[in-house]
Amino acid sequence: MTDRLLAEQTAARAQIAALTSEFEEVVAASRASNADDEHDPEGATIAFERQQVVALLEQARNRLADVEAALARREAGDYGVCENCGRPISPERLAARPAARTCIDCAR
Repeated sequence: MTDRLLAEQTAARAQIAALTSEFEEVVAASRASNADDEHDPEGATIAFERQQVVALLEQARNRLADVEAALARREAGDYGVCENCGRPISPERLAARPAARTCIDCAR
């Protein structure tokens, strides 16, 4: 499971780097054009793209935070233990969601 967590961490960091680059490209493109977001028909598209990348970037950062919290729990000896009820989190749940903080019963 540790390898899966490290792989998730690497993937999340790569996704953040790619999305950050994409965001910078969208911002640069909007600076290069004279699009007025409110009055230019293309401005709405640029604003939408920018917000979409921002939302994806936020999700990737949250994913990385969850994985890093799981790695910290593993170091503390608490990995695989439900934060709510203290029971073990099933191996199947951890296989599907390596950063899971709760057992399936508490997640419902």
